Amino acid sequence: MKKTGAQILVDALVQEKVEYVFGYPGGQAIPIFDALFDCKDIKVVLVRHEQAAAHAAEGYARATGKVGVCLATSGPGATNLITGIADAYLDSIPIVAITGQVATGYLGTDAFQEADIVGISRPVTKHNLLVKDLRDLPRMLKEAFYIAGTGRPGPVLIDVPRDISVGILDNYEYPKTVSIRSYNPTVTGHPKQIEKAAGMIKGAKKPLIFAGGGVITAGAHEELIELAIKINAPVTLTLMGLGAFPGEHELFIGMPGMHGSRAANNALQETDCIISVGVRFDDRVTGHVGSFAPKAKIIHLDIDPATISKIVKVDIPVVGDAKNILAALNKIVAPRTASEWNEQINKWKGERLFSYKHSERMIKPQYVVEQVYELTKNRDTIITTEVGQTQMWAAQYYRFAKPRRFISSGGLGTMGFGMPAAMGAALGKPGMLVIDLAGDGSIQMNIQELATISINKIPVKVVIVNNEYLGMVRQWQEMFWNKRYSSTCLRGGFLCEECKGPGHCKIKYVPDFVRLAEAYDIPAFRALKYEDVVPVLQKGLSVEGPALMEFAVAPEENVFPMVPAGKPIDQALEEL
Repeated sequence: MKKTGAQILVDALVQEKVEYVFGYPGGQAIPIFDALFDCKDIKVVLVRHEQAAAHAAEGYARATGKVGVCLATSGPGATNLITGIADAYLDSIPIVAITGQVATGYLGTDAFQEADIVGISRPVTKHNLLVKDLRDLPRMLKEAFYIAGTGRPGPVLIDVPRDISVGILDNYEYPKTVSIRSYNPTVTGHPKQIEKAAGMIKGAKKPLIFAGGGVITAGAHEELIELAIKINAPVTLTLMGLGAFPGEHELFIGMPGMHGSRAANNALQETDCIISVGVRFDDRVTGHVGSFAPKAKIIHLDIDPATISKIVKVDIPVVGDAKNILAALNKIVAPRTASEWNEQINKWKGERLFSYKHSERMIKPQYVVEQVYELTKNRDTIITTEVGQTQMWAAQYYRFAKPRRFISSGGLGTMGFGMPAAMGAALGKPGMLVIDLAGDGSIQMNIQELATISINKIPVKVVIVNNEYLGMVRQWQEMFWNKRYSSTCLRGGFLCEECKGPGHCKIKYVPDFVRLAEAYDIPAFRALKYEDVVPVLQKGLSVEGPALMEFAVAPEENVFPMVPAGKPIDQALEEL
């Protein structure tokens, strides 16, 4: 059967059961979009910026576990994808990014809208491919999806020159299998290593489970729960792991690290045995690496051997798929009864993992998150976040019961992530309630996607916690930079006099989010007082389709606890 390169590409998407392509057209990508025009099996979501296309593909992948797909043209279209691709790379999210490219004869000539996207993306992709021969295209497409979704997942970019997309291939057939000699991820843990891990756990007096996003990727949450209950060990989850263990469970002690719970951080410093599963020991968790978990022997279960002992030296490495390893471990590990260790953990936990000074004179951002939780905890809900203070409050005060319900930018910390990610999640999981918890700074990075949400009637609920600042940076300026609020007041500009801090600026705040949402034909509501919070949430959440809710919160509220950068994690600052 004869097909053009573009038709082959679209057929590959159909064969890989792709439901949505998030994209933005341009000259070199026209042949691909033209082929998509005739495809009835795939919906093309026209975003308003290519960065949003990558984040939407991420949101779809994070919510469903499938490979997300984004598509852009050459040059600036391709480079605009890079932030989303890098975000997916650091959080191990499976996406395939497809870019149009100038014809092969023009490569390297600085042709119009030419960019070496393969070279540019190499540091932030799991794999990337430039198609130079049309006969290689079917194999490359099959490999792209296979590599993106297996082993430690990640983004794969495939760059398609125009002459490849319009060229015609005789006798086209899409490959049914993949064979890559240099790529064979280990999925079954070594039995001897699993036995060693079981032995170390048996000898531990203060075991602690430290789990991350790898548990969610592997679908290993049930095995994790089984292990925790069997050995009566407290469980702490990284930001990417939230939902892998029920947030209301008595053994859950919260998120660790810079803005982690006192219970989690103290437990990491006092434990004698850490069972780490699908984590990478990033700096926001460990704090000062040399002071991290000084009394602990460490077992590390991970599918990526390069991650093991990369930052923290471990004692028993087990390479493989977390679900397989945990299932094997659960069969042989000795049960453990509650002990003084559990009593100590409960003392550290207290009545609640996180707390703040409640007020009815003003709206506290933590209160907004708490009320979102109370109103949605009995519904199947996905929370996406932007990045900054609201992201941390969401992680602290929304108690996630299931995996793939918390979608946030972890490693890269990408502002503008939340709303396009919510679009992808809502399309990937129709029928679920999807809420973007956003700060007023981060939301404006991709606020043009209100058009995409409105036109396609994507039922995303946007909750804007408006403190009129780039809140997390302002918090650092307050705590470590002598309250010199340089370029963090969102009322200010270069015409401002010296900023005297929150509450002192007389310049009108823009934009008016409610009027802006209405301009996009999206119902919008605003809470200015404490007593408005619940009614506004109830109105917004009851709307069929998209809605926006804005909450004018206390501008000086900070995220606590907070471990200063480079300090040990048991030296957290608490709210005064």
